[in-house]
Amino acid sequence: MGRSPTLECAVDRLLRATASAEANHFWFRGFRWFVTPMIREALAGCTNPRILDCGCGTGASLDLLGRHGISYGFDLSEVGLYIARESGRTRLARASVAAAPFPGGRFDLVTSFDVLYALPDREEQGAVTEMFRLLRPGGFALVNVAAMEVLRGDHSILSHELRRYDRASLGRLLRGAGFDIVRMTYTNQSLFLPLLLLRSLHRSRGLAAESEAQQEITVPPAPLNAAASALLFLESLWIRRFHGLFGSSLLCLARKPRT
Repeated sequence: MGRSPTLECAVDRLLRATASAEANHFWFRGFRWFVTPMIREALAGCTNPRILDCGCGTGASLDLLGRHGISYGFDLSEVGLYIARESGRTRLARASVAAAPFPGGRFDLVTSFDVLYALPDREEQGAVTEMFRLLRPGGFALVNVAAMEVLRGDHSILSHELRRYDRASLGRLLRGAGFDIVRMTYTNQSLFLPLLLLRSLHRSRGLAAESEAQQEITVPPAPLNAAASALLFLESLWIRRFHGLFGSSLLCLARKPRT
């Protein structure tokens, strides 16, 4: 299932903007701190685990996943895959998340990072069904999505959000495909109040056009970026033991039943 040419171009622009921010932006730093413990939990006891990133974009997450096993990725965007290959990333394929070009039951962990919220309902369902198919019995899926409708703002235009999730809606989606929920937590809770104020302002004056929303993914000035990074690092330590009650993202570890 493909995207329209207009949406394809928009996604390509987002990927180019993302590629320039992934190494240093506080959000991406926090994301890596949040997901790493769950990756370790999912792969504990596995020998040479196979990991598949569904909708890998520029492939940056493959660097993180590759520290824990043999990582593969696929995406529909030619631009994203071009950036990934230019960065030296391999084991890549071009395909839709609703029709993965891999046999079923081959992976120990499949991931979907900030993809599902931009998919039409039917494709969203298809993507989760594919993730279930790709996993071996007992394998894990790690999913990150945009959360809380009250945090919709200019970034939502840039990332082409069709929805933001809460615990109930993400849980229904994953359980409906056959998954058992292992752990689900909101993240970026430490930045909730400034995000709420900023995005309420965005909605009150009208969401920006896509060409004006690029600043949402630009690395902020160094002192601000460092402060936000420090808050997210501390939060990442906290949510290793506790669940976030609210936040701009929702992170879920789910498991395919063994039988």
